[in-house]
Amino acid sequence: MRRDKEAANRTIQQLLHIARSHFTEYGFVGTALEAIVQEADLTRGALYHHFSNKKEMFQVVFEAIHQEVAERIETESAQCRDEWEQLKLGCLAFLTAAVEPQNKRIMLIDGPSVLGWEAWRLTDETHSMRLLREQLLLMEQNGSLKQLPLDAMVHLISGGLNELALWLALQPNHEQSMKDCEQVIATYLEAIKK
Repeated sequence: MRRDKEAANRTIQQLLHIARSHFTEYGFVGTALEAIVQEADLTRGALYHHFSNKKEMFQVVFEAIHQEVAERIETESAQCRDEWEQLKLGCLAFLTAAVEPQNKRIMLIDGPSVLGWEAWRLTDETHSMRLLREQLLLMEQNGSLKQLPLDAMVHLISGGLNELALWLALQPNHEQSMKDCEQVIATYLEAIKK
């Protein structure tokens, strides 16, 4: 029984790895399940045993990317002890990860259109926005944050970062645009510092 479960998990991971590659390169619309199963050397029946359709497979890949981005935020922000620097590093880690080629199309372009904004926002709230809320709450409790409504502040910063990521993904001079983002983020964070 355990061997069957391990084999099923390996098959699922293989399918998701290939699907992510195809969704990245061809987008949701351009990805064919037949191409995924051929590359995995499996049958369509094997794929449908684990996923009911392409959208479900896309959603699993999409959620995995959000989880990876959240892990990057935690890793980057943990590089220092200063809570303001942690917040800034977390914001920049989100932007950097969101616009990477293996994430950009799935997370920023196809995610909202395939899954809808409500599902996109729910996933964001579960991962990146949750970390932002936790950091701001800690800063509020430590008395280093201006007394502003926390929920509104979380949504403002998160929404701003999402819009910055969309903008950054389209810029031809990525390096300069990222510097511009850093400057704007640092200036905004100064404004909410107590």
